[in-house]
Amino acid sequence: MDTRVSDEPAAASERVERAWRSILHRSDEVADVISARLLARDIDTYAEMNAHLPDDIRQSCREHIRRGLQVLSGIDSAKASAVELWRETGRRRARQGVPLELVLNAYTMGARVLWEALAEAAGRSGAADVPDTDLLVAARAVWSNLDVQSAVLIEAYHRERDRVHRRDQQRQQTVMDGLADGRGGDPTFAETARAALGLDAHDAVACVVVIADQGDGDPVGRLDDQLQRHGITAHWHVRSGAAYGLLSGRLPDEPGLVRIIEPAGEGRIAVASSNGVHGFGTAFRLAMRSARTVPAGGGVVGVSDRLPEVLLAGDSCVTPLLIVEAFGALLDHPQVDTLLETLRSLLAHDGSPTHAAEELYCHRNTVMYRIKQIERLTGRDLTDPRDKMLLWLALTARS
Repeated sequence: MDTRVSDEPAAASERVERAWRSILHRSDEVADVISARLLARDIDTYAEMNAHLPDDIRQSCREHIRRGLQVLSGIDSAKASAVELWRETGRRRARQGVPLELVLNAYTMGARVLWEALAEAAGRSGAADVPDTDLLVAARAVWSNLDVQSAVLIEAYHRERDRVHRRDQQRQQTVMDGLADGRGGDPTFAETARAALGLDAHDAVACVVVIADQGDGDPVGRLDDQLQRHGITAHWHVRSGAAYGLLSGRLPDEPGLVRIIEPAGEGRIAVASSNGVHGFGTAFRLAMRSARTVPAGGGVVGVSDRLPEVLLAGDSCVTPLLIVEAFGALLDHPQVDTLLETLRSLLAHDGSPTHAAEELYCHRNTVMYRIKQIERLTGRDLTDPRDKMLLWLALTARS
């Protein structure tokens, strides 16, 4: 290594460029050292993202080092193409899903190895006539170029990542609309949906519908966090004033989902199991109807536990007719609420007046008297299974 003090800046710059040109023929060799170090450190990460990514890394390193050496050697025509190379690398790595930190680490390692190659060349007798002070100039140029490269790459990476995110969001929303409409039964669409949502062919899925009674706030924020904590992924969309999500991952049964959601649920919420993506349309409709049957104030229900309510909610003409036919004159009685509360307790306890009296905090004889009133006013027999079913459905509809 030459310890002479350089004379003029122009002369020093020329010597540095000449030194860089002296290793230009070794660009592929230097690049292969960089890619080998990168892959030795992060090979599993790269391979998991894309099986072909390691080969892309090797090729990209060669192109970057060749262009970089051309720029450092003072070849003016290389500068514009080098900047475009940095931009394209940022865009490509964003599309590939490579974390920005890994990309920037690769650039930093490349700058360091490139500098080491120049220092090694300067240390060989006769290989490059470069004083130590000129090496300092070269070092500043390398790290200054790295700052510019990083800035260009970061901007391109962020722009492309945002574009890809918007595209993926639009694609997922289109898929969610199609699944809610029942298009999951189409094998071609089902395959498209699974690809867009990151699902395998045999992955279990479920549907959750959230109807927010309050207009403000995010009704799914806490819920989404809660699901993630339990290993469940949710893809969300909005329809008819409700948020709905396709759930996948470590899914329990419906009661298990209800238990997971309850601590974080806000609004009226229903969950429905789905027979894969092809059954999601049915699950969505059932969950939507079930959520609408939840009383104001909120709560979480499973569709399987709300089938009577869903059945009644399916036809708005049935409910008023059912109530009138089942209750008859009881609806006009001054004590209608008391009699209906008694009826509800009786049906809940399989017609036992003793258990109903305990729940209602009254005497058994009082319940017996009310039973006679109910049967007289409705014309129904509380020992008849069909009449009991009709009265129970009417109670459900009225609530």
